This record gives sequence, C-alpha cells and structure tokens, in this order.
Amino acid sequence: MPRFKLILEYDGSPFDGWQAQASGRSVQDRLETALVKLTGETVRVRAAGRTDAGVHASHQVVHADLAKEWRIDILRDALNAHLRPAPISVLSAARAPGEFDARLSAIKRHYRYRILNRRAPPALEAGRVWHVPRPLDAEVMHEAAQLLVGRHDFTTFRSADCQAQSPVKTLDRLDVSRQADELVIHASARSFLHHQVRSLVGTIERAGARRWTLSDVKSALEARDRSRCGPMAPAAGLCLIGVDYRAE
Repeated sequence: MPRFKLILEYDGSPFDGWQAQASGRSVQDRLETALVKLTGETVRVRAAGRTDAGVHASHQVVHADLAKEWRIDILRDALNAHLRPAPISVLSAARAPGEFDARLSAIKRHYRYRILNRRAPPALEAGRVWHVPRPLDAEVMHEAAQLLVGRHDFTTFRSADCQAQSPVKTLDRLDVSRQADELVIHASARSFLHHQVRSLVGTIERAGARRWTLSDVKSALEARDRSRCGPMAPAAGLCLIGVDYRAE
C-alpha cells in the first residue's frame, strides 16, 4: 500500500484543531472526508503536529496510505478540489517510504508567534495575531525567553490536559524580534507539551510589559507549578511553520 507525504497549510480559525473530533470540525476530519470523496476509501491520516483550535499552519506534514499509486500532481490538485471551500490547501504531495511517519520521524518542529503591538486594532491581520496595545520591550522579552531555552521540567507551561508522559523537554530556540509594530517569536524543539508555546509567549509578554521581572520568569519555570504561568497567549497568533526530518 503506497504511502504519501502531504504538506498542508490552513487557517485554523474555523476548526476545532487538527485532531479528529466528534463534532467533525477538525482539519483532520476535513482532509479525511476529502480523501473518501477522492478514493472511495476510509483513510486515516497522521500529522506531525496536533495544532489546537484556532492555531494555523503554513507547513503541516501529513502521511496517508492509499490503496493505489497516484500521480502526485493529480493527488494534490484533486484533494484541493474536494477540500473547497474549507481554508485548507495541499501545497505538495510526494511518495514516501513505508517507514516514514509524519509524527514519529520528525526531529524538530518550528512555530512562529506574532504579536501586533500598537494602539490600533488589526484590520487586515485580525485572526492572525495577538493584539497587545500596551508597549512591549522586545529586547527584555528576548532576554526572558533565553531563561527558558534548554532542557527543563516545563510543568509550569503545560496544560492540565497534556497527555505527554513527562514534562521534561528540550527547548532549542525561543527568539523574540521586533519588525515595526510586530513582535515575532520563533520556537523550535523536537516536541512540545500541550499549550507550551502559548504559555511561554504569555509569560515572556509579562516581562515585555514590565509587569514581571526576569527573576519572576525564572522563578515561574523553577516552581514547576501551572498556577505560576503567565496568562496563556491566544491561539490566533500561533502558526506551525516547519517540520524537520533526518533525510531532509
């Protein structure tokens, strides 16, 4: 049974996240429905990252096992036709080796978080950014972020519903930079805990607003206590932008 690797982008706003839901309003549900329409098969797909409700993706990686060979351009275009009008696009399709697993074969995941930092609310970027009207110091936020990089027990930044076996993760990158009115935060790790990126962003925003000191951020990490986390940043600003695999 041939295995195919798909690269997707989607606007997460109307969906209940990536993972299949009883509501049927997940990205996975829509993609699997499109595959049924195209192939007549019931196909289960697997993704590199289980994005939450409202979180976007510009480079989500998925694999699917289909009963027959497909020309990859036809598979891409036909799936896009069946996905309309949902805001999901198959950017590319490729044949993958049988041992490839979109989730388990991934060695690093990359997320971007965007904060619009100005008094005026967003018009063009509504639903794509976190609007913070009070002044934020990007340099202080970056300094706070570096306290969180490395291998730590991230219990403070973990959802109560997180199903990971351990709260210990290695955060490879958490960078903050300013581009005019926008603060851009890049986070990279092999894997993340549920709500970890949004929790980290909400915490370093406290430092950027001068409501927390750098010592407060460090103490929150060391407390290993969810109640010590800053307010969780909204889903709208978060986007999965890349997944690395060894062969690539």
